[in-house]
Amino acid sequence: MSRHKSLRAAAIKNNDEFYTLIEDIELELKHYGEFLKGKSVYCNCDDPYKSNFVKYFVKNFNNLGLTKLAATCYAGADSQLDLFADTGDKLKAYKVIITEVDDTDTHEEVLANAGVEVLYGSGSFDSDECIELLQDADVVVTNPPFSLFKSFIDTVVSYGKDFVVIGNTNALLFDNIFRLFKDGKLHTGYTNFNAGMFFEVPDDYTKYTKLENGVKYAQVISSCWYTSLPIRKAYEWLELTCEYSPDKYPKYHNFDAINVDKVVDIPKDYEGFIGVPVTFLDKYNPEQFELIGILSSTAGSEIQAVRNYENAYLVREDGRRERKYNLNINALLLHKEKPKGKYYIADGVDGYLTSCYARVLIRRR
Repeated sequence: MSRHKSLRAAAIKNNDEFYTLIEDIELELKHYGEFLKGKSVYCNCDDPYKSNFVKYFVKNFNNLGLTKLAATCYAGADSQLDLFADTGDKLKAYKVIITEVDDTDTHEEVLANAGVEVLYGSGSFDSDECIELLQDADVVVTNPPFSLFKSFIDTVVSYGKDFVVIGNTNALLFDNIFRLFKDGKLHTGYTNFNAGMFFEVPDDYTKYTKLENGVKYAQVISSCWYTSLPIRKAYEWLELTCEYSPDKYPKYHNFDAINVDKVVDIPKDYEGFIGVPVTFLDKYNPEQFELIGILSSTAGSEIQAVRNYENAYLVREDGRRERKYNLNINALLLHKEKPKGKYYIADGVDGYLTSCYARVLIRRR
């Protein structure tokens, strides 16, 4: 096992061991039956004994008409401490491959009949053994480590596999994720967008949100479902009721687009570029809107600014100034009156500039 993959597995163990609740899985996956029938499903970040994804697919294996279910987990997953206590393999990664399920068997009996095998490597999703299982799968369904989400999606997409996964909503700002959205190859799922989800966390996790019956749970507000499958939700028409007026929809000072703070306020009669919050992507219908690009200090702007700024400064609430060399990584609004909070000033700007949070640039088709 390479050193970086060993460190990667350790990072997952320390920071990303969040177990998805069965009720959230059931609520989302009930919409995907037509896409899973006759398919091989791979849960590549999942302890077969503890993962509710594996439990869900074992329970519904026959109802969904699956042909195969595979699951792998990284070295050091919690339940291994008991599972391999007698073999000396308790800190190794392992896998299970299920091709048939007797509905009268318990979950443990199904796993025992299938046989749990130790992996030679770390069990990381990009290890050789896991890639081999990935190549044999049709659909990947899991909750991958949020800290590795970008590389996880790159790996799955590079092998041409469909997926239904949980990720952070901020991942929408990643260039590879946004590009998939723009190309119509990625959609947000049916549930939990911008609402947050609770996850079961290990006993030694200190930043938990609640404790119930001795079990710790952490709430992650910025969590949602992503899928590559062509679900019907992705093509629902967004009803627009607002009418454009220059007073209500100011133009950015540095980009040729108007600002819209709420998705519900997108004007129905404006033909130019519109800057909207990232939450718009949950309502994005490629038949109704064109995605132009993203304006974000995180992602970097790929849109050409209409002006450059010289001698630009950030002015904080206490009056302190900080030199800024590039203001064109975010959309800026011009104010004649000094705004509350921090703002920007620059040569040749008659007023005060404030920065908008990440904006997606769109245009109505």
